[in-house]
Amino acid sequence: MRTAMLISALLLTLSFSAHAAETETCCGAISVRGAQLAEQLQNSGVERLWLAGKHVDWESGEPDQGDKPAKSHCSAFAAAFAKKRDVYLLRPPQHSQVLLASAQVVWLQSEAARTAGWRAVADARAAQTLANQGQLVVAGFQSPDPHKPGHIAIVRPAELSEQDLQQNGPRLTQAGQRNYLSVNARIAFRYHAGAWPDGIRYFAFEDTIAPSSP
Repeated sequence: MRTAMLISALLLTLSFSAHAAETETCCGAISVRGAQLAEQLQNSGVERLWLAGKHVDWESGEPDQGDKPAKSHCSAFAAAFAKKRDVYLLRPPQHSQVLLASAQVVWLQSEAARTAGWRAVADARAAQTLANQGQLVVAGFQSPDPHKPGHIAIVRPAELSEQDLQQNGPRLTQAGQRNYLSVNARIAFRYHAGAWPDGIRYFAFEDTIAPSSP
């Protein structure tokens, strides 16, 4: 009887530990600055602006009278959101909206980007951690085909479990073929072969270098 009770207690402890591991946040709690960033993203209007299939003003996301509708506006939204935070991310008129996402990823690796305050981030965990701390972080993919678009999105503060991070990547806000206030990276990059999971690059603004992975 005593042995059975010990085994039962051990199984209960293991079950509790496994549940705790699943629910424990991978990347820290959302700070006050992180909550402010989340609120800015929530109020960005991305779910109704920068809509695919329309020609839009890159900064406002409103439809305009441009000649050729674009398939999507991920890069315009990212640049516009960065500008609202007084951060420069490659944008018109320095580069047209055409194939801008790939150009942004290339630019983010340049000395000009480093001078502007951008740094490469080690991985998805560091990207989500920094976003939770309130830093502006982007996730980007440079298309291997120079004639096809890449993709870029803003990393959104979120308290994710380790399992969720490993399976789905960080949480994002994006314009694209579909616009999302909140979506995981696996879904956000699903239209770009080679992006998920190893082709996505992460970059953070500010002079803080991303924490190293454990």
